[in-house]
Amino acid sequence: MNAGTATAEDLYLRAGLGLERPTETVFRDKKCEIETPVPLYGCGPAPDGAPYRSVGNFGTVAALEVGIGTTVAPAVRIEALVEVRPNLTFSGRANYLDSEMRQSVSVDLSVVSGMVAAYADLPALGLPRLGPFDPFLGVGVGAARIATGETRMMFPETTTIVPGVRRSDFAWMVTAGVATALSESTTLDLAWRYSDLGTAETATGGGRVVWRDGSREPLMLDQAASEARLRSHGFRLSVRHKF
Repeated sequence: MNAGTATAEDLYLRAGLGLERPTETVFRDKKCEIETPVPLYGCGPAPDGAPYRSVGNFGTVAALEVGIGTTVAPAVRIEALVEVRPNLTFSGRANYLDSEMRQSVSVDLSVVSGMVAAYADLPALGLPRLGPFDPFLGVGVGAARIATGETRMMFPETTTIVPGVRRSDFAWMVTAGVATALSESTTLDLAWRYSDLGTAETATGGGRVVWRDGSREPLMLDQAASEARLRSHGFRLSVRHKF
């Protein structure tokens, strides 16, 4: 084989599991100044002095990943990577009302992303090993498919329900970690990763306000879309096996 051409022995399969902590997430109108359809939040300021919005987090979430890659140079690996985050539950608060009043917000999401990633194995560049561990750096770009479920906004007497949508967006990640050999063909990777998965979005129209005591019929809403940027960081443990 010519130099720089991957052989079958260069190919590997990697599978892993991660725990991530998404950063603070803010749902707000895509365009608060429009009149039709009606913005879900509207332009601020709200009673707390901030723009109208919902602020919260997803807690700790699980991520599953599988990748297939190859060594293209002594220090460089290229990988096609698919990640699944099946259960993300946003829990937060809106700021329509005074802070002591009930205005909790919840949204369920799931994310599937695909990326092309490049990794630099630092000892192959002349940098020292860390005992039995080989440090590496990586970066990836691709796309994420975000499925947003219903948004449920609980107020003192009513519940506002807004349907979600599915959308695709640009996604990227950076990572740093260490690898250690378990055998001639198997390697264990432990890595920190920061991911930007794009924007989750709610639907336009189809919302409703429900009086929980049944005193009124539901009020249908022709609301505009709202959105939130999804970013997270956490650790991944994976096993890499060369064919």
